Order: sequence, then C-alpha cells, then structure tokens
Amino acid sequence: MDKLGHMATRIVAAPALRAFAYLSDPLKLGRWSLGCFGTFLDEHSGLHAGRSLFDDTQGWFHIDAEPGRFLIDYRVGTPGDLCFRISARVAPGESIGYTPGSCLVMLTAWRPAEMTPERWQRLCASHESELWLIKAQIEREYQGEEPPH
Repeated sequence: MDKLGHMATRIVAAPALRAFAYLSDPLKLGRWSLGCFGTFLDEHSGLHAGRSLFDDTQGWFHIDAEPGRFLIDYRVGTPGDLCFRISARVAPGESIGYTPGSCLVMLTAWRPAEMTPERWQRLCASHESELWLIKAQIEREYQGEEPPH
C-alpha cells in the first residue's frame, strides 16, 4: 500500500483565530473542499453534506472543532458511517517565528485500508489544491474587512 497518510501546509496572511473560524464553518467548507462542494444542512440526517466535484456523489460530514488547540477533525462518510479521516490544524505564525498576525494551516489525511491507489492520489492532490483555495479565501475575507472605528 502506498503512503498511509498525507500532510500539506500553507502560510496564511491572517490571524490564527480567523483561519480556525473559517475552517470550522461547515458552509465555508463547501467553498474549498473539492470532495464536498456546495455544502448544506441535510435536515433528514442532521449532518452537513455536499457533492463531489469529481463524480457528483453526495458525502456527509461532521466538524469537531477544538478552539483551545486550533484543531479540527472532520468525520466524513454517510449518515450511518462517519469516519475520522481528515484533520486541520492552525498554528499562530508568531509562535513559530513567522510574521505576527499570520498563521500556518495544515491538512492531514489518513488513508483507509480499502482506498485504491488512484483514489488516494486524488485525495492527496486535492488537499494540495484545497490549501491554495483556503489560503486565498481566508486572506480575501480578512483583508476585505473594514478596520474597526
């Protein structure tokens, strides 16, 4: 089996709290997750869902966010079978020597035993692209804000 996990990171020109709030928002996930685009609340299951841009299948997810640690776990799958497979982590930039007010955003994925090599490659490539979307969208929102009066 090819790699069992994948990790990708980008620096984002916005505070860690802003990035964490963005990544914790289930509706905003539908703007960057290629496998779960156009998210909505599925009233039948009580979970959020979206559609894959690859094959138009519907997937469901639950976000478990831990603000004190800037850690987000995404449980994905179907309403009866959500699996812990994806995590996001935000690190304040200044805590690791980067510009104050910036942060690092990391996506981590674990490969399920039954996932084909082709599907795994697609997931890894998606995460690399998704981080560019996350970075651009957070920075655009943050820089577009009016300064406090």
